Amino acid sequence: MMSIKTYSRSVLCMGTTVSIQVIAPQSDEANVLHHISKAFTIFKTVETTCSRFDAKSEVMKLIRHVKEPVSVSPLLFEALHFAVLVANETNGIFDPTVGKQLENRGFNEHYLYGKPVQVDEAVDSGSYKDIVLDTHKKTVCLQKPMIIDLGAVAKGLAIDLAARSLPYQHFMINAGGDILVKGRNQHGELWKVGIQHPGIQTQSLLTLRVTDTAVCTSGNYARKNKTQPFMHHLVNPLSPSTGSSLLSCTAISPSAMLADALSTSAFILGAEKGINLLNDADIGGVLFDSSFTPFFTSDMEELMNYDHTF
Repeated sequence: MMSIKTYSRSVLCMGTTVSIQVIAPQSDEANVLHHISKAFTIFKTVETTCSRFDAKSEVMKLIRHVKEPVSVSPLLFEALHFAVLVANETNGIFDPTVGKQLENRGFNEHYLYGKPVQVDEAVDSGSYKDIVLDTHKKTVCLQKPMIIDLGAVAKGLAIDLAARSLPYQHFMINAGGDILVKGRNQHGELWKVGIQHPGIQTQSLLTLRVTDTAVCTSGNYARKNKTQPFMHHLVNPLSPSTGSSLLSCTAISPSAMLADALSTSAFILGAEKGINLLNDADIGGVLFDSSFTPFFTSDMEELMNYDHTF
């Protein structure tokens, strides 16, 4: 009888802890560890390409060129192209050019070194409409000075790419609570994914039982300004306010990048409009308001079983 083993590894990357768990034969240990290592390399590559907190990243080099087409890597082009598509679909509620707003709110420190990354160039009030993409030449032309923030896209993209690189039927990738699962867990059951309680880190508001899908959550508790705790990082590009009627929003989709972006967008929109956004995109989701009342998408029950724990 074949002996099955659970392989687990974690690294610090993209401002969070990234964990990969693979269920595979014990005899295949060398190959499994090799593929897990390759998956972590993908996360590092996405970080060095898309990070706003690294002055040497490709995206930070890009913003130094205004009104001139710049050839970029396929990875950065994919991230920007997707971000602009979501921005168009949400009429600007999601906008990858909110970097300056986040910087002004104090969200500009590198997670490892604690040093602020300050953009010296003048920054105009540009928007996603000022990002011109040439899909044939793979060039990007910024029509105005701007700071691009791909935080709501890059982590999901890294999860998706890492998942594609793992040649196994059963695994989980967890990047700071944004999760993608395939197959079954070590007990041969559906994977259990908890939606974190905003105020109690060790508790979950809801436990989902899922497979072959991504579960990404945006919440006002995840990142906060050190000096102004009420100020979180989920910025409405169309309003100076950081307020939202929600505590958290979870989106469930085969693509982590899509779930990542739409959980952010739905959080900013609030319960009613956020649910409509997820329903229109035909993906599952649950939103919690300030009284911990859950709001479910129309097909949530058909997508998965869930246990209320609130």
